[in-house]
Amino acid sequence: MGAPEYIKIVEAIKNKITSQELEPGDAIQSENLLCEEFNVSRMTVRKGLAVLVNEGYIYSIPGKGNYVCEPDLDQYILHYNEMAPGNERGDEVRLIEVNVVKPSYEVGFNLEIPETKHVIVVKRIFLKDGFPTAYDIKYIPYYRGIPIVEKEIRYATFPEMVAKKNSIFAMTKKLKIRAAIAEDETARNLEIPVGMPLLVVEEKLLDEKDKPIGWGMMYLAGEDAGLEAVASFD
Repeated sequence: MGAPEYIKIVEAIKNKITSQELEPGDAIQSENLLCEEFNVSRMTVRKGLAVLVNEGYIYSIPGKGNYVCEPDLDQYILHYNEMAPGNERGDEVRLIEVNVVKPSYEVGFNLEIPETKHVIVVKRIFLKDGFPTAYDIKYIPYYRGIPIVEKEIRYATFPEMVAKKNSIFAMTKKLKIRAAIAEDETARNLEIPVGMPLLVVEEKLLDEKDKPIGWGMMYLAGEDAGLEAVASFD
């Protein structure tokens, strides 16, 4: 299976930037021209541009367009793809739960919602050659009338899960990376002993008013569970 169309757009523009065909301050092609060049919808183009903004390659000026960023040599960019945990170790995603539940104190605190409001919980396991490599839990405030489509959630990134209610362009993603010890549920799903060290990537999505609209964790086990940060000097 080939790369998604929006990834092709991302890689094409990245290549132009790193090869200096596009330099800091240069304008990116308009959305209309990108739609024509790649023969895709405007939504697909916007999805690719959002990735480039999120990774620090371009910035957007409302009403004008998108432009190449000046490189920040003091800033390390962490390229985190939750759908390819552990350096693209996963080749299968198994959806183990999609449910509407009352939030625990921790979930309610992180989403800033009352205990009376329901949340959608999504749990997935990522596998490589049939063995679990990562365990993923996401929590999203539940809005009555918003459909929960399991086949879409299985391979969706976290922003895509909440995109039906919020614009991807208005979202901010915050990551917190920490070490933890495997507890019962996590150990069972990762098929590892209780007490084994884990790497945890905690994600929080915020809307344009900095209000939480999603919160979750991905637990990674094994010697190759580390994440890499890259500083570009192009």
